[in-house]
Amino acid sequence: MKEEKELTILIPALNEEKTIKIVIQKAKKWLEINNVNGEILVADNNSIDRTKQIAKENGARVIEVEHKGYGNALREGIKQSKGKYIIMGDADDSYNFLEIEEFYKELKKGNDIVIGNRYYHIEKGAMKWTHRYIGTPLFRYMIRKKYKIDIKDINCGLRGMKKEKIQELELKSEGMEFASEMMIKGKKANLKIKEIPIHFYKDKREGKSHLNTVRDGIRHVKIIFQL
Repeated sequence: MKEEKELTILIPALNEEKTIKIVIQKAKKWLEINNVNGEILVADNNSIDRTKQIAKENGARVIEVEHKGYGNALREGIKQSKGKYIIMGDADDSYNFLEIEEFYKELKKGNDIVIGNRYYHIEKGAMKWTHRYIGTPLFRYMIRKKYKIDIKDINCGLRGMKKEKIQELELKSEGMEFASEMMIKGKKANLKIKEIPIHFYKDKREGKSHLNTVRDGIRHVKIIFQL
C-alpha cells in the first residue's frame, strides 16, 4: 500500500498540556520550512488534562492508546502513522523538533534507524546524574558487550526510522524498555543504524517525570537479557 505521507512526526503524550502546544508548533514549522509532506501524530496515553484538545487545536492528528506505557503509545503510533519515515520525540520539549534536519537527511540517505546522542550537549539540569553517569552508560555497556552495538546513547528518545523496517521487527515492549528492544532487534536484523549528535534540553513541564528510575531500569535489564 502506498504511503500517504513522506514523514510522520510522532509524539507520545501523557498529561502534557503545559508543553504540547509548543512542541507541535515547532514540528509544524519544521515541516513548513523544509516543504516536507508530513503529519504530526500525537499518541495519547489516557491523558486526563487538556493534552488531546490542545493537540487537535494546533493541527495534530490524535490517536488514543488505551493501554498505558511508553512502548504501547509508540507501537500504536507507528502502526497508525501515515509516513514512509517516522521521527519520534517526547512531548516535554526536551528535544527540539526544529533540530531534526539531520535525522531526515540520514533516513533519506538509506539508514533504517537514526538515533540521537544527547551526550553531545546536555543542558544543565536536563538529565539526572544517576541516568547520565550510571544508568545509560551501564545499559550501553551491557548491550555493546552482548550484541556488539556501538551506540553511545542507547536510551535517547529522539529517533528516526523507516516505518516498513521498524514494523518488521515486531516490537513488543510496553514501557521504556522499548528503546533498548528497538536497538537490539534492529542490530539482529542487520538494519542500518546511525547515531548523530543532538542537544538535550530541560523538561519544560515543571512536573514529575514519567520515568521511574528503578522500575524502568529493571525492565531495561530484563529485555537486554531476554532477547
